[in-house]
Amino acid sequence: MSVSERLKELGIELPQVAAPVAAYVPAMVVGNTVRTSGQLPFQNGELVSRGRVGANRTSPAEAYNAARVCALNALAAAADAAGGVDNLKGVIKVMGFVASSRGFHGQPAVINGASELYQEIFGTQHVRSAVGTPALPMNASVEVEVEFELA
Repeated sequence: MSVSERLKELGIELPQVAAPVAAYVPAMVVGNTVRTSGQLPFQNGELVSRGRVGANRTSPAEAYNAARVCALNALAAAADAAGGVDNLKGVIKVMGFVASSRGFHGQPAVINGASELYQEIFGTQHVRSAVGTPALPMNASVEVEVEFELA
């Protein structure tokens, strides 16, 4: 089954590629891979999750959903750079950043929002890092960058 067929089966529509907020491109083909810039949880031009996760701020569940939004944005950017989503074979690596309150250690569970989405789409595993940080651009709660393998 092609990636586009799988997305349709899952009822997933890729968003428009988010415009860069600084001096970079959303994604770039490098050899047999496509690497994305960090993607924020923008949906319809709006940041859907702001602030640090934990300590009665942004909930881990909200941040998990934001990671899924980031992952879809990364997939859209990679598909655009690759000439279409069906030119992507799978995910090699996910790098996730979580704006974290002091004492919050659930970054892996938050970034599962991205990883589990990619597993649903591609049916494969990938390598990953989930990093806590005190702040992210535009006060986003989550940022995800991805390396995809070209088909």
